[in-house]
Amino acid sequence: MITSETVSEFCRRRGVEAIRQGVPADLIAKVLGVSTRSLYKWVESACGTSTEVLTPQLCPRRMTDEQLGELERLLTEGAAAHGWANDLWTAKRVAELINRHFDVTYCANNVWKILTKRMGWSLQRPVQQAKKRDDAAIEEWVNDEYPAILERARRREAYLAFIDESGFMLAPVIRRTYSPRGHSPVIKTADPHGKLSVIGAMIISPNGKRFSFEYHILDDNLNFRGSSIRRFIETIYQKIERPLTILWDDIFIHSSKPVEAYLNEHRRVVDEKFPHYAPELNPVDRVWGYVKYGRLPNYTPPGLEELRERITVEFRRLQEKADLLESLFRATGLPLLRRQTTTAVLP
Repeated sequence: MITSETVSEFCRRRGVEAIRQGVPADLIAKVLGVSTRSLYKWVESACGTSTEVLTPQLCPRRMTDEQLGELERLLTEGAAAHGWANDLWTAKRVAELINRHFDVTYCANNVWKILTKRMGWSLQRPVQQAKKRDDAAIEEWVNDEYPAILERARRREAYLAFIDESGFMLAPVIRRTYSPRGHSPVIKTADPHGKLSVIGAMIISPNGKRFSFEYHILDDNLNFRGSSIRRFIETIYQKIERPLTILWDDIFIHSSKPVEAYLNEHRRVVDEKFPHYAPELNPVDRVWGYVKYGRLPNYTPPGLEELRERITVEFRRLQEKADLLESLFRATGLPLLRRQTTTAVLP
């Protein structure tokens, strides 16, 4: 029996007892006038002390390896499969799931330890994919159609040109940055709708030895049309002066009349289409991600002129890094006949 205790000890004991009984942590913290962070620290201390005020029995029992395997299976199904409106796992939701299926009550701190220490999970940013995406068709393209494309290009001794378009906005790509607690950084944008449309091509020599990058930036706030796509293809072909196989998305602009007319006039230039909704297969899509998220996050230029200068510097830097271009290509998982990096200069 507890004969005497301070106010602090009473709050700690009652807080831990309430957590053990399944009372919401936010409610307990509000009643006791403490933060939930302090409450979780009390529970953690309770698990490692044998004092009369905080007994070891207050610590929730340890889940078995078999239960952890079952928990991982449940989590892999996604939060939406367990009644939540969105697929977002938080410590609070995972604790509720554990309590629902295993009748064990954990606080957020213990849930974090289970996920990271025992299961090896970490916070991940979801990758968006279109609902119309056909994974079976994409797998078939990778296993069957792409090797056939490589073989046809090999017979023609053709260069490969992976092509894609993108937009660079004055509104920045946001990434987390360090800042004093409670003071979120403010990023001010000159014009959230201002943009530059860019087309890029990762070009690979027939033997897979040389990687290069070509690009073109349109005038301010313009979009690509069939005529501008045609001019870009023509520029690449004039630099190479060799058979060329283009790989790009199966979208209308790539099959426009100006493009079709150019391909009919230049039989040494052949175009091949990626499967629908599979941007991860195009290495140029990874170029955009590298520049936007790796080099220019939180970048807020005062206008499109400075934005043009900045991305031009980044693209020229990339042109000098054949090894980086090759690594971006390898990230797609697509093979080449040979993989050996030399210079990034076109012949």
